[in-house]
Amino acid sequence: MGGNNIAYDENGFSLTEVLVVIVIIGILVLLAIPKFTTIITRAKSTEAKTILKHLHMLQQAYYYEHNRYSAILADVGFEQVTLVTEGGEARYQVEILHAASSEYLAQARAVIDFDKDGQFNIWQIDQSGLPKQIVMD
Repeated sequence: MGGNNIAYDENGFSLTEVLVVIVIIGILVLLAIPKFTTIITRAKSTEAKTILKHLHMLQQAYYYEHNRYSAILADVGFEQVTLVTEGGEARYQVEILHAASSEYLAQARAVIDFDKDGQFNIWQIDQSGLPKQIVMD
């Protein structure tokens, strides 16, 4: 009986070719990550704007009833949701910085650094009702 003349199909990829493709995919992923980080940070900052707009509505209702703004969150009926640093879901700590008869200033400060750059996102709102980003993250 003759020898084993088995023909092998050599249409596969070499190890070098597979590694080159993996490196290219890795480079493309690294280029895309900063864009996704920006989108994620913007989505998370929507929480701050929503919370501050809610606080503004509460402050307006308090103002119509008492003819002044309150410096105490509980007085206007605002309840801080448990922060993520304490096992909750809220990413922003809310506080009223200043309140007087015709004006107030409230702030939502991030308790986590979204992009790990050492800066924490801060938003503020006043009697105008327009949230403003004070510190970008």
